[in-house]
Amino acid sequence: MPSARIMLIDNEEGLCRMMQVILTDCGYTVKPYTRPVQAVADFKAGAYDLVITDIKMPEMDGLEVLQHIRNRDPEIPVIVITAFATVEMSIQALRNGAYDMLTKPFEPDELIYRVKNALQHHQLEGENRQLKEELSGKFSFDQIIGHSEPITQLLETVAKVAVRETSVLITGESGTGKELIAQAIHYNSPRKEGRFVALNCGALPENILESELFGYRKGAFTGALENRRGLLESADGGTLFLDEVGNLPLHVQKTLLRFLQEHEFLRVGDREPTKVDVRILSATNSDLQADVAAGRFREDLYYRLNVMNLHLPTLKQRRDDIPLLIVKFIAEQNEKFGAEIKGLTPEAMSAAMAFDWPGNVRQLRNVLEAAMVLTTDNYIGLTTLARFIDVQGDHLPINEDDYASALAGFETVYLRRLLRKHGGNVEAAAAEAGMNMATIYRKLKKYAIKKTDLGS
Repeated sequence: MPSARIMLIDNEEGLCRMMQVILTDCGYTVKPYTRPVQAVADFKAGAYDLVITDIKMPEMDGLEVLQHIRNRDPEIPVIVITAFATVEMSIQALRNGAYDMLTKPFEPDELIYRVKNALQHHQLEGENRQLKEELSGKFSFDQIIGHSEPITQLLETVAKVAVRETSVLITGESGTGKELIAQAIHYNSPRKEGRFVALNCGALPENILESELFGYRKGAFTGALENRRGLLESADGGTLFLDEVGNLPLHVQKTLLRFLQEHEFLRVGDREPTKVDVRILSATNSDLQADVAAGRFREDLYYRLNVMNLHLPTLKQRRDDIPLLIVKFIAEQNEKFGAEIKGLTPEAMSAAMAFDWPGNVRQLRNVLEAAMVLTTDNYIGLTTLARFIDVQGDHLPINEDDYASALAGFETVYLRRLLRKHGGNVEAAAAEAGMNMATIYRKLKKYAIKKTDLGS
């Protein structure tokens, strides 16, 4: 971080000036202070990337400075400098939140080394926090779009299942979002700090699947030139998601069953078991009970995986969510490609609501992406939509009240989420929605939405 901003505090003017020169020559932006009281008064959270302070100073010692700064910015690293380092002082400084301690006298190279370490540590911690926040937002329940009864009931169950170590089998048609539910379980569970590892059991040949899942020892087979960890071991401390689990070969099923019973497994070609701490989530769009009856899937493994079953509704069963999903997918594509599509025309929305969507949510997303490429207007029309789905004859609803009701439901949920996101700020909500404030207020009145009910 060569352009990092550093606050430097030392009452010895000569030493303070020397450190400023050294750090400035390295490309850092340095603000020096010889009076700690003034430094503390000027400090603002986010204004600096690092603070360096002497311990023994008049007016206010370095430990007091450290306490004031950490109270305002708990994440910023602080290096303390002292000529009288003792074990007690070091412990006290570290307990108060100091990142490092530098003892006088020191060489310029040592100062630069300590500063680089502190800044790199701060940067990595910031990136980790940002990644965790992004993951938490990406896989929070709020990101699973829908207010229909089937999806609401499902998410209530998911919230309960997430906090337990229960094995979960997620069932449902292709395209209903089984992996998204698995991710929501993981990132809202006590294992959210660990890895989420997914394996599509139907995408790999049988001879590769076993070594991919469990790993192998060097020399176990031709081409095994070194030891290799499998996905199960890579997920240690986290969650392994087995999609299309019905495609597992019987001998792999046996090894997986042993892991579920003993929490250990054998790598291919290994004689010593490997122990890992992994939660197993699985999914299938086939009838595993029929596979058990036909001898294609082990009955004991089926009951181990299916401690809790979550069945995902089809999009046809949750038609009320279609307008919400359309808004979400169009917004994603607009952001990705810099487009400005505002939605569907009323006729196209009616057709989308009436269509059965055999490919479920995945098909809806793909159709919208293709339609946005072809449309030349701000709204996707019926003609464009008809190039991808059947909108003829009986597929078009004849009751205009159905469309009005669906639209009202969508607008109510959309406005509530938008206002909650902006803490009830109508101006900010209007700006994001691309509407004027008068329109927002009119719709709030129409749907009896009160800003005071939304919280901040």
